[in-house]
Amino acid sequence: MNLLATTLFIFFFTFPPHKATAATCLPDEEAGLLGFKSAIRSDPSGLLDNWIPGTDCCQWNGVECHFNSTRVQRLYLTGQPDENPRSILSGTISPTLSKLRLLDGLYLFNLKNITGPFPTFLFQLPNIQFVYLENNNLSGRIPENIGNLTKLYALSLVGNRFTGTLPSSITELTQLTQLKLDNNSLSGTLPKAINKLVNLNYISLEGNQFEGTIPAFPANLRSLILSRNKFSGNIPASIATLAPNLTYLELGHNSLSGKIPDFLGKFKALDTLDLSWNRFSGTVPASFANLTKIFNLDLSNNLLVDPFPEMNVKGIESLDLSNNSFHLGKIPNWVLSSPIIFSLKLANCGIKMRIEDFRPSETFFYDFIDLSGNNISGNAISLVNSTQYLVGFWAARNNLRFDLGNLRFGERFRYLDLSHNAVFGKIPNSVVGLQKLNVSYNHLSGQIPKNTFPASAFVGNDGLCGSPLNPCK
Repeated sequence: MNLLATTLFIFFFTFPPHKATAATCLPDEEAGLLGFKSAIRSDPSGLLDNWIPGTDCCQWNGVECHFNSTRVQRLYLTGQPDENPRSILSGTISPTLSKLRLLDGLYLFNLKNITGPFPTFLFQLPNIQFVYLENNNLSGRIPENIGNLTKLYALSLVGNRFTGTLPSSITELTQLTQLKLDNNSLSGTLPKAINKLVNLNYISLEGNQFEGTIPAFPANLRSLILSRNKFSGNIPASIATLAPNLTYLELGHNSLSGKIPDFLGKFKALDTLDLSWNRFSGTVPASFANLTKIFNLDLSNNLLVDPFPEMNVKGIESLDLSNNSFHLGKIPNWVLSSPIIFSLKLANCGIKMRIEDFRPSETFFYDFIDLSGNNISGNAISLVNSTQYLVGFWAARNNLRFDLGNLRFGERFRYLDLSHNAVFGKIPNSVVGLQKLNVSYNHLSGQIPKNTFPASAFVGNDGLCGSPLNPCK
């Protein structure tokens, strides 16, 4: 999910920027902004270059004023470190921003080198409603009195280095609609009264160290994302109350156990369900046939057993059932008929078939195909060469037999694992553009093209020679 893009769309659609007609700012507010600039040690892309004393601060980069006014309403600064590594700021968030008395939104995205604690001057701003401090380098604890920011509609501290527990006072933020704390180092249990946040429709705590059982959440929730933590126990019965509205339920990479509850089949609005990398056991409920709107289903790396229910999806985008104890026999028809699937991962799923019989209605958009550890035979050339956007193809430990030289690698192709098959022929020069390669234990021959892969990528092919194996004679 591209949450940043969604946030920006909602922000600009709901709050179109207003530029003041006057040419001056309140001296106090100008001083507050210039104090922020003075705390920035490095601005290599010149993001704040037009923050010049005596000029209209409503025209400064990232500054937005109230309609027909010189009063600052929002501060919005974003870097693009992936596209432009120079578009970042280094320094701290100056408390002089407390002079912006009408500020209702502080948005600092992807500045990377902004350090320091949670900006406590926010408690001095009577109108603050939106706080997005994402992908910076802030640290320390979230203040115990965070609940005093009672007008907050959205709080996002994604991608920083905050530690400690989530203060219980956060349950006093009853206006909150969005809470995003992903990718920090927060720990401890969640406040039991978190269901008091009755207006909350989006909560994401992914990538922390929260533990304990999953508490009850407010019924209006549309997205519940708790992946990559240390939650344990069963999926609680209280989750059933979220059925009418929940679109995203992501609980992957925790220590949850027990059976997958039958009531999940009542989540008719569900788009994404991720229960991967837990210890769920038993069968997948037959009620999953009711999940007709689901696009992304990940049940991989659990202890689930047959039978797997026949799904009635209109189209699935990504499916991962790998590494359970399924014996599917073949790739399900409801997967083959999907017009939009881009990721199919069925490693170690007890599939026994000819790969030529894998005839999906659409292969053009496939990004990832993982069929490793099955009993699949035949020639994979037609399948792989018909995919325009394929990034990775994993089919290790099967019975595939074809000439590797006929495999075509598209511009996006990066990962190939055909180890432990019966692939023959020479290794084409095009493999050097891959990031990861494993063609070990096949029947390949000839000189290996110049490459940077380890010897383990090629061992077990008696006819291969050249670096990183023995020199050719």
